[in-house]
Amino acid sequence: MEKYTLSKDVPVFGFQVKSFPQGIGDAFDALMRKIPDGKQRAYYGVSKMDDKGAIVYYADAEEKMPGEAEKYGYERKIIPRGDYLAETIHDWHDQAKLACIKDVFHTMMQDKRADNTKPCIEWYKTDAEMLCLVHMK
Repeated sequence: MEKYTLSKDVPVFGFQVKSFPQGIGDAFDALMRKIPDGKQRAYYGVSKMDDKGAIVYYADAEEKMPGEAEKYGYERKIIPRGDYLAETIHDWHDQAKLACIKDVFHTMMQDKRADNTKPCIEWYKTDAEMLCLVHMK
């Protein structure tokens, strides 16, 4: 686990994945199809626990221009700048690696530096590299 600094806020937009975790892939596919330059931007999975202990997961795309969220009819959020605990997952499409992402976040959330009040972030940097991020206190 390493430290990663996000130097600026990242505006994103997307929607909640109702059939978590099974519907994640379909959600990102739908998001990419709706955005004209779908393959030309960063994508993020943003998750948090609700008050019943269930994971609420959002499929989000980076907002490149103000007003895109509204233009496409999606909810807008901000991934805040700051220091994060980070773990890189290479070849994240591999089924075995997809299955262990929850374990990576579980381990990160146990770290005393983790801010458990903030959402967990999956940053899909490329088709082969994903960065798991947990905000630090």
